[in-house]
Amino acid sequence: MANSQHASPGLTKTFLSEAGLISAFAMRAIRVAFQPPFELREVVHQIYMAGWRSLPLVMTSGVAIGVVLSMHTRATMERFGAEALIPAALAIAMISETGPLMTGLLVSGRVGAGIGAELGGMKVTEQIDALESLAVDSFHHLAVTRIIACMIALPILTTIMNFSGLIGGFLAETAISNVSLRLYFHQAFAGIGFVDYALPTLKTVVFGFIIGTVSSYLGYTTTGGSEGIGRASTRSVVFSSMLLIVINVLLVRIIFLLFPAGAL
Repeated sequence: MANSQHASPGLTKTFLSEAGLISAFAMRAIRVAFQPPFELREVVHQIYMAGWRSLPLVMTSGVAIGVVLSMHTRATMERFGAEALIPAALAIAMISETGPLMTGLLVSGRVGAGIGAELGGMKVTEQIDALESLAVDSFHHLAVTRIIACMIALPILTTIMNFSGLIGGFLAETAISNVSLRLYFHQAFAGIGFVDYALPTLKTVVFGFIIGTVSSYLGYTTTGGSEGIGRASTRSVVFSSMLLIVINVLLVRIIFLLFPAGAL
């Protein structure tokens, strides 16, 4: 009993210390991002790595999620004779919550792990120190560019996820009811305005910042050789995913408070 009582304060202290260090890392990244040089070429390269290479995963997942949501929605709507509302219900579910959150979790798993392992490997093999010896700002070149790339890539990937989900829903619906593509999308977007799309999609910018910051921090502070690289990769996924889920709840609440008419 005594051991558990002593372990709990130690665990809390470690968690708070880690949270403080990540917050300081994030503040430094925000400050450095507005200072030259702006490393545009490296940012574009990281957008390619984080965004373009994630497209197959995001599109495949979106279609699969759309098919499953459509089947579940139809099973419910048929009880009330409201089959015509299935496209609208699917669009609202994808755009308001499912698309942004699933995209964030998928990217945290693929990109977050990659950033943690890549920067961790560079840290362990002293490549970061080598960059510093060449008068290169390694923090700006390695961490900030990846954070910016994640912030840019997430909204784009979320839009693709939403569209893929609607395509998956259409495939499921047309197989059952033979609905046309034009009618399906007309019904899907009939009750959705630009604000309804923009607010949930823009919150993924915050998701991108979290994924990039947490993964870069854990990679940048890796110790312990190859085992440390593995730990950095795993912790990047776990911490990023946990933070995304918690922050998503807060962002949804803020959206409902500030834009009650535009929140789906």
